[in-house]
Amino acid sequence: MEEAENVSANSPHDGTGNPAAPASRTPGPADAESADTAPAETAAPGTGATETAPATTDTRNTGPGRLLIAVYAIFAISATARAGYQILTKFSEAPLAYLLSAFAAAVYVVATVSLAKPGRTAFKVSVAAVLVELVGVLVVGALSVFDSVNFPHETVWSLFGRGYGFIPLLLPILGLIWLYRRRPARRDH
Repeated sequence: MEEAENVSANSPHDGTGNPAAPASRTPGPADAESADTAPAETAAPGTGATETAPATTDTRNTGPGRLLIAVYAIFAISATARAGYQILTKFSEAPLAYLLSAFAAAVYVVATVSLAKPGRTAFKVSVAAVLVELVGVLVVGALSVFDSVNFPHETVWSLFGRGYGFIPLLLPILGLIWLYRRRPARRDH
């Protein structure tokens, strides 16, 4: 036990008195992904020192961001299909509600595409789309509660997204948190 404690983490031995074999493994898809987002280490010529270069790629569409984009894509498809069906078959029954469903579908499409794209412009569009979504859910949710005459049929955002398990209310909040955490670094001018 004492011998194992005395072995340094940088020791060429594995604690048994035998030299440690170098770790070898086959690179996989996770390695390619981390190479795009991880800082690059470069050795300065003539010295043993390494410098860490900052990551240059956008990380909004990696990790949990992929799940967020997938949920937005599902909502974009379902809201578009729902609004299209409602407008084509029963528009006269609740025109305001069905037009709001179409608007929600457009917001979800814009949010999905902008979240998936890298860059500052896409980031700004994402923030705008997710903010519009949040305001839409809150306003339409409140109107559908207090002015139900104008909302005889539900939209995606009616009753704060109750028909969709309140995901339309939670999604923009999670989206804004994600965007805040993955915002691009400020440019120094």
